[in-house]
Amino acid sequence: MEQRLSLEILNNISEIEIVYKRKVSCKMSERPQISSSSDAYQVLKHYWDDDKIDLLEEFKVLFLNRANRVLQIVPISQGGITGTVADPRIILAGALKVAACCIVLAHNHPSTSLKPSNADEELTQKIKHAAQFHDIKILDHIIISSEGYLSFADEGLL
Repeated sequence: MEQRLSLEILNNISEIEIVYKRKVSCKMSERPQISSSSDAYQVLKHYWDDDKIDLLEEFKVLFLNRANRVLQIVPISQGGITGTVADPRIILAGALKVAACCIVLAHNHPSTSLKPSNADEELTQKIKHAAQFHDIKILDHIIISSEGYLSFADEGLL
């Protein structure tokens, strides 16, 4: 039995419009290009709040275009002294919205330890696996502290 939907019900469905409005006036060729973990660290460190790096754990993401130029840096979450939550769906939603081809994940360790935890490694693999479905490559996951950084890519952890 076929049921007809009223126009009133049909008008209550949300529509999604996919639009990317670039608000940065510089040319793409003038944006930072990531060709190493050191490049990514320099960009991330510039945008990290020095007053919080040894106090609160934060998770940020660099979204890159096909030429590894930075499209956007996005703060994903801010937690407490011992952790923060990074939702892969939020990360991938952002990547899709800006049409990113590559991602650099990053978070800080307020303890200044650069050793990745099991949770850090599991989250990286989870995001990497999910991103593959969208042909988005995870280039690196960088742990930063006030004393330096560790690159998952450099350490063979990707």
